[in-house]
Amino acid sequence: WAGGGPFGIDHVVAYDDSGIWARSHQTDLAVGTALTVVGGALWFGDDTKIGDTFWRSFDAMAMSAVTTEVMKFTFSRERPSQTSDPNRFFTGHGNQSFPSGEVAEIAGAVTPFMFAYGPDHPAVYALALLPAYDMVARVKVHGHWQSDVLVGAGLGVGFGWYASRREH
Repeated sequence: WAGGGPFGIDHVVAYDDSGIWARSHQTDLAVGTALTVVGGALWFGDDTKIGDTFWRSFDAMAMSAVTTEVMKFTFSRERPSQTSDPNRFFTGHGNQSFPSGEVAEIAGAVTPFMFAYGPDHPAVYALALLPAYDMVARVKVHGHWQSDVLVGAGLGVGFGWYASRREH
């Protein structure tokens, strides 16, 4: 099944924009995540553990967003909806598949919460299901290749880890 890409794993999957995989659900998740993080940061401030965690989540989301936008412009990779060749990088304006900004945003948003609360409340680790869902959904609607969502998740987790570990 593998067709190429930077990790040799990219291939077009059967298109599915219905039910749980509908694009509207993915958009709702991304917008809901951003609104929750921004609202929580503003509501709680940074004087409490939860408020501090929301602000760290906000920072991770912001770093993820800026980084993915620069990478999308730089790599200008075509989406699976545009081509069946996963090796179509540097194809110019309008091609912004690599990496997935939505997955990076969601992974960056949940990672600080998992670091802050996961050791004492293991159920918090279930937040990892949000970016995992988005990864599968983005591939199913031909919005991204498999490597796009993996790199997006890696960026989000990396920035989430960084935001969680820095002093201020």
